[in-house]
Amino acid sequence: MVAQKTYMAKTGEVTQNWWLVDASEKSVGRLASEIAVILMGKDKPSYTPHVDTGDFVVVVNAEKVTFSGKKWEQKTYTWYTGYPGQKSITAEKRMEKAPELILEEAVRRMLPKNKLGRTMLSKLKVFAGGEHNHQAQNPTPRELG
Repeated sequence: MVAQKTYMAKTGEVTQNWWLVDASEKSVGRLASEIAVILMGKDKPSYTPHVDTGDFVVVVNAEKVTFSGKKWEQKTYTWYTGYPGQKSITAEKRMEKAPELILEEAVRRMLPKNKLGRTMLSKLKVFAGGEHNHQAQNPTPRELG
């Protein structure tokens, strides 16, 4: 009887595709969870937990994402400044200042908290408007959320 072996991908074996995602009128959380799955490679049969098998994702129109309910006024982003007390900003103000950070932070929190997660996050390219600078990679449009 032949023993069955579990396939484990190696670093150079997996081909990484480029995807183009339009974030217009999409919910932040639902979109971020689908992007995180693509970045981790969990949508591929060659998924291996300890190898970066994910694809590159280019997100355009990040300024047009939506939150449900009153999250624009009530959701706060907090960070440590190096001094006592913390700084915080509402989602509405964050959207005015840096709209791409809302989606980037949502995706970052859904990825592994280690070196592999940081590598996966580096494959996410978020742009506030409809234009991006990755035409040379020829990203394939993909409908999410």
